[in-house]
Amino acid sequence: MTQLLLLLVALLVLGHVPTGRSEFKRCWNGQGACRAYCTKYETYMHLCPDATLCCLPYGLKPVKTEKV
Repeated sequence: MTQLLLLLVALLVLGHVPTGRSEFKRCWNGQGACRAYCTKYETYMHLCPDATLCCLPYGLKPVKTEKV
């Protein structure tokens, strides 16, 4: 009986644990990362679907072209 109770508790706990992949959400064609805050070596491009920031390293930031 105690093993059954332990199994039920373990299943309930595991059901509430987020998957490991949720911390590594990608954006900007897989080159950026969705995070709550960007590091000092990254720039913010747009919002991800879950309202976090899409952070890109400065080397990958697209160059804005001026229209004449």
